[in-house]
Amino acid sequence: MSESISAADANRKFSQVLRGVREEGTTYVVTSHGRPVAKIVPIDDVAEEKQRIAARRAYYAQLRARPVFKVDPWTRDELYDE
Repeated sequence: MSESISAADANRKFSQVLRGVREEGTTYVVTSHGRPVAKIVPIDDVAEEKQRIAARRAYYAQLRARPVFKVDPWTRDELYDE
């Protein structure tokens, strides 16, 4: 479950926020002037997020290592050849 909370409310209710994270597994998105600025998540979610980031980086590294093929532009006749 995810909830949005303003920075001011998160500051005032920090103990309740932590209790919600610990006991209910709630994720809080902290906002400042209506814009998201931080996320408070259960510690297990942090480990999973680190794994996703590492996997994404490895994938991008593989893509960068592949050769780039130059393809000439197609003509309109080639695109609509029947």
